[in-house]
Amino acid sequence: MAARAGVSAATVSRVFNGSNVSAEKAGLVLRVARELGYTPNRTARALRMQTSNVIGLVVADIENPFFTALARGVEDVAGEAGFSVVLCNSDEDPDREVRHLQIAVAEHMAGVILVPAGGGSDVTALVERGRPVVTVDRALHGSPVDSVVADNLAGGRAATTRLYERGAVRVACVTGPEAAETAQLRSAGWREVFTQRSPGSDPRSYLVHADYRVAGGRAAMERLLTHPDPPDAVFVANNLMAVGALRALEDHGLRPPAFGMAAFGDLPYFPLGPAGIDVVPLPARTIGATAATLLLDRIKGSREPHRTIVLGNEPDRTPDP
Repeated sequence: MAARAGVSAATVSRVFNGSNVSAEKAGLVLRVARELGYTPNRTARALRMQTSNVIGLVVADIENPFFTALARGVEDVAGEAGFSVVLCNSDEDPDREVRHLQIAVAEHMAGVILVPAGGGSDVTALVERGRPVVTVDRALHGSPVDSVVADNLAGGRAATTRLYERGAVRVACVTGPEAAETAQLRSAGWREVFTQRSPGSDPRSYLVHADYRVAGGRAAMERLLTHPDPPDAVFVANNLMAVGALRALEDHGLRPPAFGMAAFGDLPYFPLGPAGIDVVPLPARTIGATAATLLLDRIKGSREPHRTIVLGNEPDRTPDP
């Protein structure tokens, strides 16, 4: 191909490796490549350069629309920069997460965007090989990685405050697993307001941990409704659990706004309709796009101090067409 294009083999290599080549020569090489039906061998390139143009994205639950929107944000930015994205689902299982991270190392992926399945996620093998990692939704403390998260504490506080302002007397909380930082922060925001607005009630008896799934939210709401002094409103710390909580309320002949409800993140569907439900926006697509931008900066060689970006609880920004 080099001979047909009238350039050296080194120039052809620089064109496909993204190195500096004049626009005229690059255009000539690409035109000849199209004529010959040539595509570069990405596997050979990865072995030679010990990296690839592939980014790994490991999410906690692919069935949750939040992570689907997050993946779209990652793809928006990565695709524009010429990178492909491989999507992996840990299903909140640390062992599955480990296997996905091992594959990222073995396949020489350029970097990984990770939703940690637990506080003990180990990214050492990637970091030691110079592969950048950005965590999303949940920070990974103690590791040299960047993070992009929502303002979970403020969101829990704001949602609970709105329920009290609407006339609730006791606002309960359904949050995620005790070990999940998002669950801890969102329930901490709820607890601040609950303690102030329901001073005669024990917050421990109005807080239920569940599994961030529909069934978990339903079981948690059932438990709260059997409380000797049941709540008249509930803050639910993620979208799928909110769907489950709504189903439990319907089983008992209750529905918003008569029974107050606030949810962290947009509900994927409304079995009872959206009326009367306060939603704390969770900008999933923006989180993904921000994480991809950070990762690409690291891939390009940025040595800035690692940081955690906290995004406000606002609707996703619509990308320009």
